[in-house]
Amino acid sequence: MEILSHNFAPCRHVADTRQNLNNKHLNSRQAKLLGGKRSRVLLVRIHKRVQCASLSAGGHLGLNHSGTNSIVKSFKAPQTSRSADSKVLSGSNSGYVIGGEEDASSISEEGESEAKVLIPALPDESNGERGALISSCFWEWKPKLTVHYEKAGCENVGSPPVLFLPGFGVGSFHYEKQLKDLGRDFRVWALDFLGQGRSLPFEDPAPQYNRENDLEGKETLWGFGEKTEPWASQLVYSIDLWRDQVQYFVEEVIGEPVYVVGNSLGGFVALYFAASNPHLVKGVTLLNATPFWGFLPNPVRSPRLARIFPWAGTFPLPSRVRKLTELVWQKISDPGSIAEVLKQVYTDHSTDVDKVFSCILETAEHPAAAASFASIMFAPQGQLSFNEALSGCRKNNIPVCLMYGKEDPWVKPVWGLQVKRQVPEAPYYEISPAGHCPHDEVPEVVNYLLQGWIKNLESQGSVALPLLDDLETIQHTTAKDLEFVRGGEKRSVKVRFIESTSLPWNRISSFIGSHVAKLKLKS
Repeated sequence: MEILSHNFAPCRHVADTRQNLNNKHLNSRQAKLLGGKRSRVLLVRIHKRVQCASLSAGGHLGLNHSGTNSIVKSFKAPQTSRSADSKVLSGSNSGYVIGGEEDASSISEEGESEAKVLIPALPDESNGERGALISSCFWEWKPKLTVHYEKAGCENVGSPPVLFLPGFGVGSFHYEKQLKDLGRDFRVWALDFLGQGRSLPFEDPAPQYNRENDLEGKETLWGFGEKTEPWASQLVYSIDLWRDQVQYFVEEVIGEPVYVVGNSLGGFVALYFAASNPHLVKGVTLLNATPFWGFLPNPVRSPRLARIFPWAGTFPLPSRVRKLTELVWQKISDPGSIAEVLKQVYTDHSTDVDKVFSCILETAEHPAAAASFASIMFAPQGQLSFNEALSGCRKNNIPVCLMYGKEDPWVKPVWGLQVKRQVPEAPYYEISPAGHCPHDEVPEVVNYLLQGWIKNLESQGSVALPLLDDLETIQHTTAKDLEFVRGGEKRSVKVRFIESTSLPWNRISSFIGSHVAKLKLKS
């Protein structure tokens, strides 16, 4: 275990790389476009083979696996776990589906699934194949604010750095399959947001002096006292705090610009961080990113409106909030409720979620968990909305990649398609069957796509994007079956790919560049 202090030497080249990094993004795109213009003679000959599919609404891809995970199967949660209790933890099934499916009407599922593509499996340790070694570390960002993170592949000097950000209620443990697999080629980090995972405080931010116990003999819950400790006087577990946490982590621990990948809440934070610190980001990948976060107005954006709400997530919890928090927390931290939530978000119930379940349960049993949950729920919105952060990334030429599980019951694919319309140059991969956490449910597919996208950017387009390695796939929409081996059995997942409609020369010249590179290697 490694413990780092916040008193690091400043990141020497982070500030210096801002202009160079922006120039690199611009030069990369300009090079692809220029490459396309120089290749127009060749393109005339292949023009008839390039298909341009129109974009309209996609239907159900209809792939499902049978089986039930042992943890999910073992719990028979009461019906109430589907109601307000679990909705507080994760949002209702329809909570993220504002607008329904009408916005998907311009996207089609044209193109039949082509020949199956065999992709690498995860490291099979049962057969002696070793994945990257994962190290568990702690970083003291500020006094009493200690951040837990995991890392792998740091011996791969010179390889691209990748930072994974988790969704709400989970932590770095949710990216174990990425750390072990991608850590063999890249330098990889996964972070626990403050107030979640193992980044909960080691001390009570608002101790109780007159109450010995809460909730029938359980240990005293932290944060329910009458007076706040000095180190927690302004502490709120908000999206602004997490954005700042990621910024200083990249500057002080990683020390250079990164590719940042976020699932659900982590996707919003990734986008927010990138828009606020473009000089620290090489690219952003969104995995079923939550399109909004927070209910109360931001005090910077709406100071008058914010003053209407006397409490916005600070410590200690007001007396009127304490009893409500205790009651709600009792229900949503129940093992049956946790199992029910996992059952909702994982489409393939044969996925092993035992470790995820145990890690969530361990976090829920921490004495600071209940008050931290209340702080998160009542924290104000960020200074930037999701759409504003997305616009900021596009303005600063930050590459964006979209990967969405099609069967997600919360963040429906319509949200990913809306992002695609705002950033038409972003590749969009829709994975089926996969739910809210595709990186854990089908990690083979997500790792393959992510690795290919990063290689495409690092090579400035000379390496083709995943699923765009032949002429037949140079079209707006294509679907392929990706096969991989897991547990000795072959599995298949369908991936629908939607390319840019606004950069055809970019797309085609990228294909030509990759084949020219192959010819040079052969010669």
